[in-house]
Amino acid sequence: MTTIPYRTALIVGAGSGISASVARGLAKAGLKVGVAARNVDKLASLAAETDAERFTVDASDPAAVAHLFEEVDARLGVPDVVLYNAGARAHGPIAELDPEAVRRAVEISAFGGFLVVQQSARRMIPRGAGAILLTGASASVKGYPHSAAFAMGKFALRGLAQSTARELGPKGIHVAHFVIDGGVRGARHPDSNDRPDSTLDPEAIAQTYLDILRQPRSAWSLEVEMRPWVETF
Repeated sequence: MTTIPYRTALIVGAGSGISASVARGLAKAGLKVGVAARNVDKLASLAAETDAERFTVDASDPAAVAHLFEEVDARLGVPDVVLYNAGARAHGPIAELDPEAVRRAVEISAFGGFLVVQQSARRMIPRGAGAILLTGASASVKGYPHSAAFAMGKFALRGLAQSTARELGPKGIHVAHFVIDGGVRGARHPDSNDRPDSTLDPEAIAQTYLDILRQPRSAWSLEVEMRPWVETF
């Protein structure tokens, strides 16, 4: 198996699902890992398992994101890989949505992605290398009823990924967007007994993220779509 050509990684919006599986995979591959979230207490067991550094951040706050990267530079080293995994929802009928809740959801899902990508680019461009990974969803490509705020944020994140990939690719920086087109398996979302494999295994998703990091530059993937093999849509 091709070695991942990076040494340090930062995951923003870390939790117990996809990001935790990616953190374990990166640590197993020999990378130093940092995990960032608003509540770092929930990351204690993951940090212990992966020997990861924990960082507190509100991804929608420009000053907080800038401070995060300064802390990462000092404690972990300049990150070679950055994964933006944060997202937020404001669920409900369009006529009844709280505008402030929608603003907050879009700030976290999209504006936070911009802030993290910008800080990453400022560090990677001078070195001519690095990888920026962005976690999308079904809502990145199609909107659903009562999910306008989430779709707005994820559509915008996908646009950010496409634009940034074309700008930074020639500079040696691999930008990839992942459409997670289905429910992610977990304690709160297990497979139903009558529909086995109807959810995506986060460990399998993480394997795809790691495979992208191993790609030769002559054939980089800029977007990958993953869905359960039994999915009908």
